[in-house]
Amino acid sequence: MKILVLGASGQLGQCLKAVAVKRNIDQLDFPEEGTGNIIDLEKLRLLFEAKKPQYVINCAAYTAVDRAEDEIESCRAVNKTGAMNVAVLCKEFGAVLIHISTDFVFKGDRSELLTENDPTDPISIYGLTKLEGEQEIIRVLPEHYILRTSWLYSEFANNFVKTMLKLGADRDELNIIADQIGTPTYAIDLAGAIFDVIDSGKAEYGVYHYSNEGAISWFDFAKAIFELSQTRVKANPIPTSQYPTKATRPKFSVMDKTKIKTTFGLEIPYWRDSLKECLRQLEAGLQS
Repeated sequence: MKILVLGASGQLGQCLKAVAVKRNIDQLDFPEEGTGNIIDLEKLRLLFEAKKPQYVINCAAYTAVDRAEDEIESCRAVNKTGAMNVAVLCKEFGAVLIHISTDFVFKGDRSELLTENDPTDPISIYGLTKLEGEQEIIRVLPEHYILRTSWLYSEFANNFVKTMLKLGADRDELNIIADQIGTPTYAIDLAGAIFDVIDSGKAEYGVYHYSNEGAISWFDFAKAIFELSQTRVKANPIPTSQYPTKATRPKFSVMDKTKIKTTFGLEIPYWRDSLKECLRQLEAGLQS
């Protein structure tokens, strides 16, 4: 089975490589950004012609949430047009698309678990363009899995866990937002779930939610990082109003994973257990 991974150099791309090695999954292609640039339709077509993938995993995205508020067209070029380009070529070459999306497609002003059927209402350019990408995929290609995820971290690339470890080692005190509620997602777990979807052979296409289990604030997450890593730093809870950002974040974006669990028989780890595993990997020096 030939699988093409776009956005291979990013955090999730690196996690897919790591999980593929552990599972002895071969016939995966991880093209460099220049070759697998989703904005360049014709260059991307040459890649599809050469690789002839049966599955395409699209991890490529513009994820600089605050910068996107000023770079709207650049953000849209990747998250909307790029996603559409991938869908067009998947249709042309008969490939199934697994596309990674985000909890930012929701407004986040409710306190109920968010299902795939709940109305979307993004409050940032990043969230809007990711939703537009979803809509283009749905319009162009029936054979798609759109996986919305949240608060992604791992031992690879830059992310909240590694930032907290660095800041915690350098400072005596940190202020962490305590009124935004969501679920951290260990990108290694997400990578495993993606391969599980492929391995299932099921044609249950559509939108799915995937994150680790549980619901916490950024403050709760930071406290757990410091506790489990034995980092001695004082963490202070603060409201969002005390840490203004260019882009508005959802206040509550805990997603219901019932659909993906029942459809594919997945067992999803609790966030704290996955955090422990990530910290073990970091301590073992496996980060990059």
